[in-house]
Amino acid sequence: MERIYDFKALTSKGKELDFAQFEGKVLLIVNTASKCGFTPQFAGLEQLNQEYKDRGLVVIGFPCNQFASQDPGSDSEIEGFCQLNYGVTFQIMKKVDVNGSEAHPIFQYLKSQTKGLLGSSIKWNFTKFLISRDGKTIKRYAPTTKPEKMKSDIEAMLG
Repeated sequence: MERIYDFKALTSKGKELDFAQFEGKVLLIVNTASKCGFTPQFAGLEQLNQEYKDRGLVVIGFPCNQFASQDPGSDSEIEGFCQLNYGVTFQIMKKVDVNGSEAHPIFQYLKSQTKGLLGSSIKWNFTKFLISRDGKTIKRYAPTTKPEKMKSDIEAMLG
């Protein structure tokens, strides 16, 4: 059976990131966009990162341009935007698709484990997936869910 730790993905700098290194951590995986009404959530995500990283939370953003072309820039432009405008220090990945036949395997897996408003497909930017330390529990949050509203769930998973 596949687990989140079986996947690899490319960072915005083109380096392979092996998710096996995150075993035992709580993961927060988000499909992001730089030109979306929800883009200010980067600030909330970074705040969660700062508050909980020492306790075992790992925040990972996957830029996606599938929703109204709201992340058209190159990988380095996107990373620069996140750092400059929101002080993002968490890992920003290479731009991916999250829906359709070209969807990144991580998002195919996450969607197969959770159902959202539109069944298994992702509705919009800033859909969030919170994964427990053992990788077994995956909670899915709508784009409208502000990062700070996830704190009690994060704290429960961190233990």
